[in-house]
Amino acid sequence: MSDVSKIYLSDKHALAMADQLLQAEGIRRDANLDYLCGIYDDDMQLIAVGGCFENTLRCFAVDSNHRGEALLNIIVTHLLEVQQERGNLHCFVYTKPSTCKLFESLGFYTVAAVPGELVFLENKRRGFASYLDHLSDESEQHQAAAGFAVNESAAVPAGAIIMNANPFTLGHRYLVEQAARECRVLHLFIISDDASLFPTEVRRQLVEAGTADLGNIIYHATGSYLISRATFPSYFQKDNTAVSRGHALLDTMLFERIAAHLGITDRYVGEEPFSQTTNLYNSVMLDELPRHGITPHVISRREIDGKAISASEVRHLLQSDDWSKLQSLVPQTTLDFLQSPAAAPIIERIKATADVTHH
Repeated sequence: MSDVSKIYLSDKHALAMADQLLQAEGIRRDANLDYLCGIYDDDMQLIAVGGCFENTLRCFAVDSNHRGEALLNIIVTHLLEVQQERGNLHCFVYTKPSTCKLFESLGFYTVAAVPGELVFLENKRRGFASYLDHLSDESEQHQAAAGFAVNESAAVPAGAIIMNANPFTLGHRYLVEQAARECRVLHLFIISDDASLFPTEVRRQLVEAGTADLGNIIYHATGSYLISRATFPSYFQKDNTAVSRGHALLDTMLFERIAAHLGITDRYVGEEPFSQTTNLYNSVMLDELPRHGITPHVISRREIDGKAISASEVRHLLQSDDWSKLQSLVPQTTLDFLQSPAAAPIIERIKATADVTHH
């Protein structure tokens, strides 16, 4: 009975049993799962379930009649073996506060917790501390590199921006310009999660190329800590508003610790006229950051012909091959990439995507 079986995501009967088990725990099956497994009893009834998405473990439930049988331990051990086969030695768990102690007993360590809502854990004792050390090393390397120049006339010691840049537009460029002008040093974090139409490495290249003339920027990857909305788990929160609020609170908690480590005093975000989700995220951030001595700044969007520039609009124009309008929305460095052979597979993927709007 303790053997773990893979549940194929095409097996409707097994998925129905998994859903029933999860729902009994107040959990929805995460739409992003790329692996699901379970334990069946002698009557082939599913009594324990767990899953993965990339390097995260999620969607755990054990039948109430089988508590105390260490079934969750067995599931987690199996999933860690799956992760090891994938080459993922550093793994993460998002869970309810009520099950936090259980995961800690299985070798996970709490990174951050939103009281009463969610806990974010990892299986490396110094995982987050090592990430902070890496950020410090990057900062030293950037500041020692040729071409780096502190903005001596600026009043803000150190600022930060976190962006996805899918792709990098003149709107992103405007935000970075405004922050770089006000800060002695600007830490620019590019979201690492490869869940956008433009791959992570391409997005970073476009950001760096589009801001190369601004000499006081230190570039960082967010890694697995500053979390993308695309991969943030929603399976144990009641609705989309709770998901967005939980994501924003957790993200802000992690950023506060990063800011303290790097001496960041101010954070800059672009005004968001299009996305309700981003507006809620910014609202939480504006409330939370000042409590920790960090000053938030909301920068008005740059406009073209009376309309705010957005990456969503750029993607729509790529779908329709409207290059004449598109070239007014992106810096030359982005345009050069979009017109290169390297961009062809990305543009094909955009054209094949039904909805390229960020909500």
